[in-house]
Amino acid sequence: MMVKTDKRARATLFRSRLGEAMSMRRLSQSALARAVGVDRSTVSQLLAGTGARLPNAQVVGECARVLGISADWLLGLTDRPETAADILANSLSLTEAPRALVDAQIFEWHKEAAGYKIRHVPAALPDMLKTHAMLEWEYEPHLGRSTDQVIGASEDRLEWMRGAQSDYEIALPLYEMHSFARGEGYYRGLPLPVRRAQLAKLIEVTEQLYPRLRLSLFDARRIYSAPVTIFGPLLAVIYIGRNYMAFRDTERVQALTGHFDHLLREASVADREMPEYLRGLAREMQS
Repeated sequence: MMVKTDKRARATLFRSRLGEAMSMRRLSQSALARAVGVDRSTVSQLLAGTGARLPNAQVVGECARVLGISADWLLGLTDRPETAADILANSLSLTEAPRALVDAQIFEWHKEAAGYKIRHVPAALPDMLKTHAMLEWEYEPHLGRSTDQVIGASEDRLEWMRGAQSDYEIALPLYEMHSFARGEGYYRGLPLPVRRAQLAKLIEVTEQLYPRLRLSLFDARRIYSAPVTIFGPLLAVIYIGRNYMAFRDTERVQALTGHFDHLLREASVADREMPEYLRGLAREMQS
């Protein structure tokens, strides 16, 4: 239930916040008066009055516009001084997603979240767990002759991510592992020796790095997830192809964290079961 604010208390808060905003913007009474379109005496009265009277909506709105703040904040209706547009811009951004192993933006987000748990639903097998041969096969059509150079430069970033004090929880759909093991779909044409070596590496890391690295599989026929990475409580990033859609507001980060946790609860192959599950796939590949 909302508590009704006394008129005098609201007027006092308005005067205080108007003065605070002018001080932050280093704007004089004369400058504000000119920008708003009122007499300087009007601004003086707004700041120095002691009664319960508030200015009309036009003056409040113009003061907020000139000072780059929220009219609701001036009136004590919110504790956020930013305008709605600024809040949206700060909480949601669209960032370019270049075709690269670890592009600069993703690397910066990992560094920002060092020490926090990172939850990840990759678009395919996670790059940080791939063999050199797997990376060459995957990126050569895009990078051409510069593949080795780019992989070499990216391996430093991948090593930093592996060594950072962050726990990783990774959830993949079952069909991704099946397609990889059988060389189907996205992985069509991937040589069997490369697939075997990659699977051996996944077995190794899921055993050696557990519990800091947890890999689970969910059944996409029952539950679905777009590619998403959640960097602790700081931000959540959805991969949409050419761009990342990044959210920094607490409500959406928590919502996507809850989505990821649901994937783990409903996992068909839990993290503790992964090494044995992968060994089963390896036996199928040898038969």
